[in-house]
Amino acid sequence: MEKRTARLAAARTSRIVRDELMALILERGLAPGELLPTEFELVEDLGVSRNSVREALKALQALDIVEIRHGHGTYVGRLSLNPLADGLAFRTLQRIGRDARAVSELLETREALEDGLIRRVAASIPDADIEALETVTAAMEAKADRNEDFAEEDRQFHELLYRSLDNQIVVQLLRAFWDVFHRVNDRLGGEDPDLPETARRHRAILAALRSRDVDGAQRAMTEHFRNIDARVALLEATHLGSAPA
Repeated sequence: MEKRTARLAAARTSRIVRDELMALILERGLAPGELLPTEFELVEDLGVSRNSVREALKALQALDIVEIRHGHGTYVGRLSLNPLADGLAFRTLQRIGRDARAVSELLETREALEDGLIRRVAASIPDADIEALETVTAAMEAKADRNEDFAEEDRQFHELLYRSLDNQIVVQLLRAFWDVFHRVNDRLGGEDPDLPETARRHRAILAALRSRDVDGAQRAMTEHFRNIDARVALLEATHLGSAPA
C-alpha cells in the first residue's frame, strides 16, 4: 500500500512539474528551437528534485513539446502532431480484428476534413500551386503506367492541395491522418489494386481546380474517397475473416 501511494505521489508530482514547464515556456515566449533553462536552474526555479524535472522533460519530449539534446541542453520542440499520429496508428491497429470500423473511422475523419475544405481551395488556389500539383499528378500517372506505388506523390498532392489556406493546424492534421492511414494500410498489406484509377481520380481533382470549378472539385474529391472507402471495406473484411457485404 505504501509503495502504491508513493508511486501515485510521484506521478502527481511529475504531472505538476510538466505543467509548470509548459507554463514557463509560454510565459517566456520561447519559440521552437529556443533553449530552455538548464536542469539545475529548473530544479531551483521549481523547487523540486532533479529526478522530477528529468521525468517531466521526458514526458514533454514524447509530446514533441521539448527536445532533449544530450550534451547540449533542452530546447523547445517542433510542437508537431507526430504524437497524435503515433497514438492514432496504435489505436487503429490495436482495434483491427475486433472492430469492423477501426480503419473506416480514421478515413471518415480525414474525409470530413478534406471534403470540408476543398471548396475554399478551389475558389482561391494560386496558379503556382496548380502547376506544382500538375507535376506531382504527372509523376503519379507515370508510376501508375509502370505499376509502381506512388504513396509519396499522393502525400505531396494532398499537402500541396491545402497549402494556400495558410493554416498550419490543417496542414499538420492532414499530414497526421494521411500518415496514420498509410502506416495502417502498409502494416495490413493493403495494396492499391488499381493504380491508374487512383491516378485518374487525382487528375480529376486537379482538372476541376484548374477550371476553378468549385462544385466539380467537391464532386471529384467525394469520388476519390468513395474509391478509398471500397478498398478500406475490403481490408477490414479481410482482417475480420469475412467477405464484405
